[in-house]
Amino acid sequence: MERIYIGLGSNLAEPAAQLACALQAMAALPRTRLAAVSSLYSSDPLGPPDQPRYANAVAALDSELMPLELLDALQAIELAQGRVRKDERWGPRTLDLDILLFGERMLDEPRLQVPHYHMHARAFVLYPLAEIAGGGLKLPSGQPLQALLDACPFEGLEVVGRLPGMAVTP
Repeated sequence: MERIYIGLGSNLAEPAAQLACALQAMAALPRTRLAAVSSLYSSDPLGPPDQPRYANAVAALDSELMPLELLDALQAIELAQGRVRKDERWGPRTLDLDILLFGERMLDEPRLQVPHYHMHARAFVLYPLAEIAGGGLKLPSGQPLQALLDACPFEGLEVVGRLPGMAVTP
């Protein structure tokens, strides 16, 4: 079993409900256990400014799935919840599930880069990650999560509560 951190985001079609549904689907994955879920955060959108704010959270999974196996499963969950992949980056979406960290692995494959290539600059990832992993977490490179937090202010971010029906904490 490896500890894997997943970033969740949505800004369409009842975003909090989208994230709760995605968490239930992740908890049902084979050889996988949902270990922890952060608070629900609201964040300013990246990219086009004329879109709704995002609902964000981070989940910890303990899984025996291999990285591309998990990526395929997460993309199937996105599709099942109405995700349409468009050419426009950072546009509105029903669901976005990103593998942030996969145990101690560093991966650079055409379909998957871990640690997630932009997590260091995204408060909506770092703060919920720290909430469930603790500021003492070290990335596979050895860099402490706290150093990333120190360089990424809590701007445009708001803690808005827990996800409906989700009471899993570390």
